[in-house]
Parts: sequence; C-alpha cells; structure tokens
Amino acid sequence: MNEVIEIKGIRQSEDGTEMLVLAPERNLLDTILDKRIKMAEMRLDDGRTISVLQRKKAYATIRDMAEWTGYPPEIMKEIMKYEFMIRTGEEYFSLSNCSVDLAREFISMLIEFSLEHGIQLSDPAINRTDDIGRYLYYCIKHKRCAVCGRPGEIHHVDTIGMGNDRRHVDDSEYRKICLCREHHTEAHKIGMSAFETKHKVYGIVVKEVDSGEK
Repeated sequence: MNEVIEIKGIRQSEDGTEMLVLAPERNLLDTILDKRIKMAEMRLDDGRTISVLQRKKAYATIRDMAEWTGYPPEIMKEIMKYEFMIRTGEEYFSLSNCSVDLAREFISMLIEFSLEHGIQLSDPAINRTDDIGRYLYYCIKHKRCAVCGRPGEIHHVDTIGMGNDRRHVDDSEYRKICLCREHHTEAHKIGMSAFETKHKVYGIVVKEVDSGEK
C-alpha cells in the first residue's frame, strides 16, 4: 500500500535521521498494529521526477477505470499508457521515474478519457487533476459537470444580458463552466462566487472547443 505523508519534524541522531511524519486524513493505526508493520519504504520528492501525490492520483484513476471496464488494474495501466503514447507521440515510460511534466500530461489524459467515456471516479476529478484550467476545458468539451462528472450543459458565468438572444450573441469572451442540472441550480441559488469557493471550480473563457474530430 502506498500513502502520501508529510514530514512534520526532522533531526539527526547517532543512529540515523529521525523524522516525525503525518498521513493527512488517514487512520493507519489499526492497519499498522494488526499487521505488525515495523518497516516502511519512503520515496523523497526531488522536484524532477513524478511526485508521490501525482503517482497516487494516477493509480487511483486507473483503478476506477479498471473497475468500470472490468480489466485488472495492471492491464488497465498498460492500456492507458499506450493510449497516451498514441495521443501524444511520447515514448514508453514508467510511473516510477517519469518526469513531473510527463506525469502531469498523463494524469490530464486519464481525466479527459474518463470524462469522454462517462467513467465515474470514486473521488471528484477536480481533486485528481494537476491542471485545473485544462480540466475545466475538458468538462466543457465533453459536456460533463465540473463538480460531479455527470452529463451537463454550459453555464454562463458572465451574464449575456437581458434582451439579447443567446443564439445570436458571440459569447467567446464570456466565462463558462459546464454544470449538471443540480449544480446549475445550486450556482443560481447561492451565487457564483459562493459556488466557486465551495466547489473549487470557476468559469473559463473558451474561444473555440476542439471536437477532437479529424
């Protein structure tokens, strides 16, 4: 099992380096005691290769895809790697030592694939992405709610104005976000500012949506 930990304290002793660590929002006490775990492997992020958090996001999304498709997680991981290679032209890579930038691109592709095919993730996709702006664009492109991932419609953050026909107004400079009916209603009810703060999403300006068709 892999866990993301934070180093809260550190000191050097005669026996080695002592650290105080925290596993945020996790209760590992029973697992450690029941399995009598006394040793753990620690990987230090150096800012050059894929981070622990990026790896956790990638594997969590792959597991959700595997559950949705019925493929074993390891097979699903290889399928998505080759899908990424086809889409980007990248060479084969490993999630153990790829670059931070490649990991970011791979995670973005996993999320777009999930939105494109209607794969429901166990955690909101906004929490999985490394690039929120790109995620919000993908939601608009694939008509998926930016909050929950369900089918959605475009919500104009900037009001077009009373008396104007939306069908004939150039809205390319207006901020937009894709929301399902439930969250569209909530945005109107509590106001967009409060909605953005609550769900950590926001409207973006989209000049033109790439359909992906050749």
